[in-house]
Formats: sequence, C-alpha cells, structure tokens
Amino acid sequence: MSARVDIPADTSAAAKGTAPLIAASTHVKGGYKKGLAIFDFVLRLGAVVTALAAAATMGTTDQTLPFFTQFFQFQASYDDLPTFQFFVIAMAIVSGYLVLSLPFSIVAIVRPHASGPRLLLIILDTVALTLNTAAAAAAVAIVNLAQNGNSSANWLGICQQFDDFCQKASGAVVASFIAAGVLLFLIVISALALRKR
Repeated sequence: MSARVDIPADTSAAAKGTAPLIAASTHVKGGYKKGLAIFDFVLRLGAVVTALAAAATMGTTDQTLPFFTQFFQFQASYDDLPTFQFFVIAMAIVSGYLVLSLPFSIVAIVRPHASGPRLLLIILDTVALTLNTAAAAAAVAIVNLAQNGNSSANWLGICQQFDDFCQKASGAVVASFIAAGVLLFLIVISALALRKR
C-alpha cells in the first residue's frame, strides 16, 4: 500500500511555467524615494521644534532692572522693538506652516512616486525659508546692535545691563538659523525626490 510519485528531473523556470521576478526590481528602484520621504518627515518635526522654540523664546524675552525704588525701573522686552515683534510673528507663521505640512509629508511617505505633494512642499518650503531668513537676519542685526552698540551714532550697547534679555534673544536667533538650515535641507530633499529615475 505505498504510492509512488514520479518527479521529472527538469527544474528550469521554463519547464515549471514560472515567471521571472520582475516586481522585486521595480520595488527596489524607487525605494530611496520612500527613505527620503521618511527622512523629510523626521526633519520636519525637528524644524517644528526649533521654529517654535525660537518664537517662544523671543516671545518671553524680557528683563527688569530695579533701581532706587520700585517705581523707578528700567525694562527691556521683545515688544519694545518692532524687529523682535516681526521675528515672533514670522517664526510663529513658519512653525504653523511646518505643522500643517506634516500631512503632506505623510502622503509622500505613503505614495513616494507622487510628484504633486512634493512640488507643493518644495514651493511652500521656499516661501517659509524666505520668511524665516528675513526674520532671523533682522533680529541678528538688532541683537548685534544691543551687544556692541554703534559708535558712529553714539548708541551704547545694553547687554552689559540686560544680560538675560540679550542671552535669550541670542538663543532665539540661533534657533531660527537652525530652523532655516533644516528648511534648506528639506528643499534639497524634495528636489532629489522629484528627480526622475
């Protein structure tokens, strides 16, 4: 009561009727775009944190120096300078945009070959980078003036007295330049992902 099964000795793909693996090569070909999309999402999260930290740090920058009595005080606050007000508003807009761009970055992860979301992100990232750079450059000019003054105009630096104010403002400017660098890197990543290959 034993059964015997004969297996032919020819094991080639043509004899078996199987097709070669073509689908595996197309998956590997576009794999770098998905990796770029994931890296884009992580960098966007980092840019949100740095832009929001820059806006929050500058928005809470103030210092009061008490002299003789409590009625006679010197105060320095971010809202005393229109440039710092512009900085806070611009960095809040940039961080808001970055939060709203996260769903488009997720779409780019799910559909790495779709060029529409990438093109939208590269255009809006360029606008956000421009706004971020303008705010950071204006604020760094005021921070430099506050630290060094201007001898030609007989303006004295105030950072010897308002050291906490200047340190927080300088930290906010540094965070905004980090956010600008991340935005620039995001634009390069989007350009690489849009490349045909």
